[in-house]
Amino acid sequence: MTRREMWLSVALVGFVALVARVAAASLVPFPIPEDTAYYYGVARNLVEGRGLVSDAVWSFQTPPLALPPRPAFEVWMPLPSLLAAIPMAFLGTGYQSAQVVAVLVGTLIPILTWRLAWDVSAERGLSHTRSRVLAIGAGLTAAVQLPLLVHSTLTDSTALFALFVLTGCILMARILRTPRAGGWRAAARDPRLLSLGVVIGLGALTRNEAIWLAGTWFLLVVFAARRSASSPAESLDDAGGRRSNSARWMPAARLVAVPAAVAILVFLPWAARNALVLGSALPSQTITNAFSVTGFDIFAFTDPPTLSRYLAVGPGRLLQMRIDGFEHNLLTVLLLPSFPVGLIGLVMLPWFGRGAALRPLLVVSLATFAFTTLVFPVATTWGTYLHAAGAAHVLLIISCLFALDALIVRIGRVRGWTRPVAWLGPALTISGAALFSLVLLPGFGAQSRDIQARYRALPGQLAAAGLPPVSQMGPVITDFPIWWAEGERAPALGLPDESPASILALAKALPGTRYLIVHSTDHGRWPAVLDTNDPDVACFREVDIRVGSDTAARAALTDTRVFELVCP
Repeated sequence: MTRREMWLSVALVGFVALVARVAAASLVPFPIPEDTAYYYGVARNLVEGRGLVSDAVWSFQTPPLALPPRPAFEVWMPLPSLLAAIPMAFLGTGYQSAQVVAVLVGTLIPILTWRLAWDVSAERGLSHTRSRVLAIGAGLTAAVQLPLLVHSTLTDSTALFALFVLTGCILMARILRTPRAGGWRAAARDPRLLSLGVVIGLGALTRNEAIWLAGTWFLLVVFAARRSASSPAESLDDAGGRRSNSARWMPAARLVAVPAAVAILVFLPWAARNALVLGSALPSQTITNAFSVTGFDIFAFTDPPTLSRYLAVGPGRLLQMRIDGFEHNLLTVLLLPSFPVGLIGLVMLPWFGRGAALRPLLVVSLATFAFTTLVFPVATTWGTYLHAAGAAHVLLIISCLFALDALIVRIGRVRGWTRPVAWLGPALTISGAALFSLVLLPGFGAQSRDIQARYRALPGQLAAAGLPPVSQMGPVITDFPIWWAEGERAPALGLPDESPASILALAKALPGTRYLIVHSTDHGRWPAVLDTNDPDVACFREVDIRVGSDTAARAALTDTRVFELVCP
């Protein structure tokens, strides 16, 4: 591939990806889901000079338990917010400014998909023309595929983490394909090893699943070293004598140690900040989330997840959790949003995902899927795997495309085709992915606008009901605390799925908390519990907000219920 051809291919894939993402971002005026709003809100607070803080307290297991604002990122990682703050500092603090980084990062993913598909083509010995068509087809498919497109409009960690995983996997494959001789000094100066360390470190500042990116590199190096050590030629030194075990494993040690040292240096400042501010260098609630028995346990206050509570549900329930997590990760995250490309890619993965070029991506994708399914089976149904699955979608795109190409070649041989039809497979994947996006993406945008309308309507309806202005209500307990914090620019507390007595205890623990606002009808036991005979229900006085003449505002708040906490 000539340099001119490379840049033309990058320009084509990048242009289509950028246009698609700009158009998609214009449909999403309000940050959804809530984790997207969290990253955006922290970035806005940072730009406004308030520091890395959030006005929403939804994790009550990480000290200190205090009124908002509180130090941010007790569970998640900071890099998405730090990057989003850069364009916001110049373009303003609106959500569209924050989307700039998401759009640009998302545009790079199809370009990396193109690069990875080209490497696979070269490894499989395909002709230059077929390689070019398949690589560009893979990039264009990624440019318009729904899951990759949606998350390129959001300020969360999904697209950014996919970028680091893909970059890391490409680097891994190239390092193992053409290792460089030399000692520790040469390894410490190898730009590929240094770059891999930076990528892993930045990945760790994006998502905790970066540990599997690092683990993949370790396993691949060990595998390569064992295979090399078993080779007769590699077991001899330059003088013809037999090399010691330590000498044979020393190159592998260098390959692991240099990126590891760089990654630790990249991550170390954030670990120090967490230790000073939150009392733990690593996100302490991550382990606790593994003991969740329902998704609402992330909001737990008086009944937090514990190992004994987790085991008490019994083996049957523990098994069912993992079945549910597996179904969610496989169907809801991977296959349904990417149909039919994802399904074809998954079925054909055993035949088209085993090459050296795809091996790092295959290993990290399998490790991430397995770990989130088996260790976080409940938390994963609330998005744990979803936000780490971007690179897996690329893996399935490439597997699908090369499977279709092999099928078309076989059909061509049987039917005696003489003209090249390498374009047919990409035409199918691009059109299928584009169709799904065109049909489903407007619905996602409509959901964003509906939620934006809800929080625009609330202040007026609250005032019409005789309640104080939002800025004077104090912290509000609500089922969507991050949306309240960012939509109303007011402090919020997460609503635990616990008894009314527990909610009253939360309000008492954080003075000034006097209101409960529930927008959904199925937040665990809420709000249905307020229609029972629980004696503490009397402390919740419902406020009718369906007043006034603004019919649009009332329609936007159809399921919203507001309660004043009247007990001292």
